[in-house]
Amino acid sequence: MFRGILKRIVALVSQPGKAWLCLADEERDKERFLSRYVYPLIGMVALAAFIAVFFTRKEFDFELALKSSIKSLIAAFGGFYLAVYLLNDIWERFFKREKDLTQWMFFVGYSSSLMFAMNIVLALLPEFFFLKLFVLYTVYIVWEGAEPYMRVAEAEKMKFVVITTAVILIMPAIIELGLFLLMPGLRI
Repeated sequence: MFRGILKRIVALVSQPGKAWLCLADEERDKERFLSRYVYPLIGMVALAAFIAVFFTRKEFDFELALKSSIKSLIAAFGGFYLAVYLLNDIWERFFKREKDLTQWMFFVGYSSSLMFAMNIVLALLPEFFFLKLFVLYTVYIVWEGAEPYMRVAEAEKMKFVVITTAVILIMPAIIELGLFLLMPGLRI
């Protein structure tokens, strides 16, 4: 399962156009996609945040590791679902298309792959903070998936890419900021 996840992430990062064409032709089973792709990725983000306490602290603090893990889990999970529902509404309002929650789950899940992978790497190797800029490559991943996967017309492509990328990248950050402000116990 994890080998398949890694192959998909590498395909989406190295050849997003080709990967999106393959993904557009695949059968869409929402439950299988969530349980075999998105949830394991989110779980790895939370596990990496937990393990990161070993590497960043002189002594292991279980409470701090748990707080870090919970914060990462809620931000990734909530950011994913918030982006899916928000983009589904935007799809109908701004692009005048019929809502399709399942299609958006797949698109946001695959488009977020790089962000999830970078969260894992940055949790384990925080001194490589400059890798956060690599998350901006999501713009290109969304650009390449707009036509073959979402069937966006060329005239609307730029607007689609800007809105979709902004929502995908900003939602987890907003949830993390909200947790930071509203729950002092989760401050790390």
